[in-house]
Amino acid sequence: MQTEPPIRIFLCGDVMTGRGIDQILPHPGNPMLYESFVRDARDYVELAERHGGPIPRSVAWEYVWGEALPLLDRFAADVRIVNLESSITTSDDYWRDKPVLYRMHPRNIGCLTAARIDCCTLANNHVLDWGYPGLDETLRTLRQAGLPFAGAGENAAAAAAPAVLEVPPRGRVLVFSMGSVTSGVPRTWGATPDRAGVHLLPDLSERAASRIAGDIARARRPGDLAIASIHWGSNWGYEVPREQRRFARRLIDEGGALVHGHSSHHVRPFEIYRGRLIIYGCGDFLTDYEGIGGYEAFRGDLALMYLIEAATDGTLREVRLMPLQVRRFRLERCSEEDTVWMANLLRTLGEPEGIGVSLESDGGFRLDWPR
Repeated sequence: MQTEPPIRIFLCGDVMTGRGIDQILPHPGNPMLYESFVRDARDYVELAERHGGPIPRSVAWEYVWGEALPLLDRFAADVRIVNLESSITTSDDYWRDKPVLYRMHPRNIGCLTAARIDCCTLANNHVLDWGYPGLDETLRTLRQAGLPFAGAGENAAAAAAPAVLEVPPRGRVLVFSMGSVTSGVPRTWGATPDRAGVHLLPDLSERAASRIAGDIARARRPGDLAIASIHWGSNWGYEVPREQRRFARRLIDEGGALVHGHSSHHVRPFEIYRGRLIIYGCGDFLTDYEGIGGYEAFRGDLALMYLIEAATDGTLREVRLMPLQVRRFRLERCSEEDTVWMANLLRTLGEPEGIGVSLESDGGFRLDWPR
């Protein structure tokens, strides 16, 4: 009997194309910032240059993705999903209580379409940095570019609705996006029946998990893969709170195929529960943090591509991870030393869950687990 081909999914953590990265793209926006110490987004470019060397300006749309693009093409992902943690707007209506604000000029949307992204999750703590006008322009820009999104919308129903990604003839991938207050999403950002905002999780209680599980059950059709993409937790550290584990496992129990967790600036633990992958923190993918000190031991400059194959019934078939490094605002292949460092970290994180990590000849990793 012939086995149906799996659905191939690319996931990554936070893609922050605003601020410094926006300034090297062809249409840099207003660089004015309202941070305690930095008032000009171009300062982040200069900081990165002092750390890694000269960075070109007016770069090609593909520049920031660097060596991730040929790897993605080789993997032949059916769907490419990123957490977009930047507002796309020219709005100057900044959120007064926020210490860090991200925005990318709408004319720089080409840096997302160049990577052929299939879905941007938006329920995070930066999508409303530039107020409701900024959110409105973000949604309009994504729609005009033909980029599906989930997690934010004109009202609560729109914010909670999944992105529906067709994978003919095998089925659909449904992407549900939600943001937890534990990641710094202000409670006032939650969408309501008559106000725009994000799909907010005010807590990670059993009641909240039941609500999300119900949303997934109502939207799923036979053959659908449901992904819960959750922005949660603190920026640093490897501990996974008990309520996160309970919440994630409940979603798997109720029919979810995969939990895509993000917010942490570095890779966090993961597990394979009932044959499904739960990622508690993907780590950052594209940022302008290069040269900023303070948490070097966590190696936030190292990014991971999550390359996942799942059967159409949701059963996990294969997980490959490809390490990259952000250098000069561009994703590059890791050195041998950094590859070994990441392999050792992944083995440490996977060992309590019975997950092994094999180093492949191409510099990537393969997860091994009891079937």
